[in-house]
Amino acid sequence: MTENFKPRNPVKFQAALLRFDAENSRDPNLEESRPRELLYAQRLTNWVLKLCPNASEELHLAARCQHICRWEIPRGSYPMTRPGYLKWRADLKKFHAQKSGEILHEAGYDEESICRVQDLNLKKNFPNDLEARVLEDALCLVFLEFQLANLAAKTAEDKTINALQKSWEKMTEAARAEALKLNYGAREKVLLQRALEG
Repeated sequence: MTENFKPRNPVKFQAALLRFDAENSRDPNLEESRPRELLYAQRLTNWVLKLCPNASEELHLAARCQHICRWEIPRGSYPMTRPGYLKWRADLKKFHAQKSGEILHEAGYDEESICRVQDLNLKKNFPNDLEARVLEDALCLVFLEFQLANLAAKTAEDKTINALQKSWEKMTEAARAEALKLNYGAREKVLLQRALEG
């Protein structure tokens, strides 16, 4: 959270964040000895605030719950095909939005605020919605900074390059500038260069 940010109701805002974090703390998958989705939510929040220090309260909240309880719908529960993957992604978005809505309702948020957070979760009106763009930029930057090396290690080069090109296409110029400053391993650097040249 930035120093200048003042939620409309600090008690309500903190209650929602604590509930989001408590849910994500239940993730049985660990990364750096911490629940993976809790770590992911914090990384995403950090990028959102770096890209948009004046982020609205709803954007703060959406960043913290974007992948809430993601482990509850594993990829392996869908067919390992392109349509299966797309169905999994679509169902996840709806699941995250529903879960975030329930928690925000319990924390005392009004319907307008809840719907706004859910619209961001669902990436409605992307790319025309500026806050949805910030969130997408942050998602891409978390991928590049923390997930690319793992993907590259277990995925065919052409598929990794394709994933990089898709991410780059969705990002704003500001996010691309941040992406170029990241510390990549030698292999990831080559793959990114090939993606950008392709």
